Amino acid sequence: MHKTEEIWPHLFKTEFGKLISVLAKKFGFNQIELAQDIASETFLKAVETWPYAGIPPNPQAWLYTVAQNKALNILKREKNFSEKIIQNIIAFQENEPEQFADFSESNISDSQLKMIFTICNPIISNDAQICLALRILGGLGQEEIASALLSNKESVHKKIQRAKAKLKTEDLELDFSNEILVKSRLENVLKIIYLIFTEGYYSESGKNLIREDLCAEAMNLAYLLLKNPKTNTHEVNALMALMCFYVSRQNARLGVDGEIILLEEQDCSLWNQELIEKGFFYLQKASGWPEKSTYYIEASIAYWQVFKGDNHLKWRNIYLLYDILDQTNPSPMVALSRIFALWKSEGTEPAIKELEKNQFPENQFYWTLKGDLNRETNSQLANECYEKASHFCKNEKEKLLITKKFISD
Repeated sequence: MHKTEEIWPHLFKTEFGKLISVLAKKFGFNQIELAQDIASETFLKAVETWPYAGIPPNPQAWLYTVAQNKALNILKREKNFSEKIIQNIIAFQENEPEQFADFSESNISDSQLKMIFTICNPIISNDAQICLALRILGGLGQEEIASALLSNKESVHKKIQRAKAKLKTEDLELDFSNEILVKSRLENVLKIIYLIFTEGYYSESGKNLIREDLCAEAMNLAYLLLKNPKTNTHEVNALMALMCFYVSRQNARLGVDGEIILLEEQDCSLWNQELIEKGFFYLQKASGWPEKSTYYIEASIAYWQVFKGDNHLKWRNIYLLYDILDQTNPSPMVALSRIFALWKSEGTEPAIKELEKNQFPENQFYWTLKGDLNRETNSQLANECYEKASHFCKNEKEKLLITKKFISD
């Protein structure tokens, strides 16, 4: 594979959203479709040019320059911009004719922050907000978004188009001086960031189980929130802690052949100690607020997952935290994770009793856990459970992991 082919996925994920954000900030967020077109044309030109001319020394700068030139060319022929925008552009060109769009690091950060808060306007439905943000800021395709949201491609397409239509017809740009509005939209902003991260950390839509570029993009967006005093909150610090703890184990999650390695079987020497320390730093920062959010509880669980001391203490604390989470934010995965932690801390019998009270017959993890709990005493039942779990797998690596659990006669 040529180097130019290897660089596209990473570069698209990291730069596509930046290009759109900066251009939309310059043109106005009601011109988001135009900004997306320019970004797409910029990448198309790179695809056509780089295989023959070679990758430029600074690929990002090359993309920014081309995007800027395309924007200026469009302005020369487009007549549908407001008089105010035209006047600003003319004045800018007279003073700095060589630079129309500001692709400095600080302006890219500011543009991305404004983009995600503009998308998270309550006039746009929650589902449409998430779809558009995953498309623009996460760089996900419509099929990937559909998989991440347990939806379908057609539905995702319609939601993205409706969101764009709202941005085009309404003045949705957020005034960051309005702290009440900023706070009201922050919950959805964090939800979107977490979805981007989750798709990267445990991807069901792509060939690779782990997509480090998406994890990095989610952490970058959270970092932008932390840098702004208005958005440096308990929840943001807790979410950053959670992501740091999770990513710290990234290098130990897959084997040499790409097979999944579960937590208890991971080589903890491969864990990133620097990220663990950063996670603990942000968890401590989050503890400075009186409230204790779902992100904080999940980050606390992630902290105990990388704890290297007494194993019973570790799993007992994880169980107690999942018990709180099951009461405050219940879901099938929380219930099953709570039972798994109960098994590890208190043994098989109480875990089986709890599983009988919590049945999720269309969930692969339910059948996997039931198989694990019965494999010592009833191998036939365990194999039947593993067979059912395999049926619900969406990822080939998950299916391989379950296949290895089957008990032979």
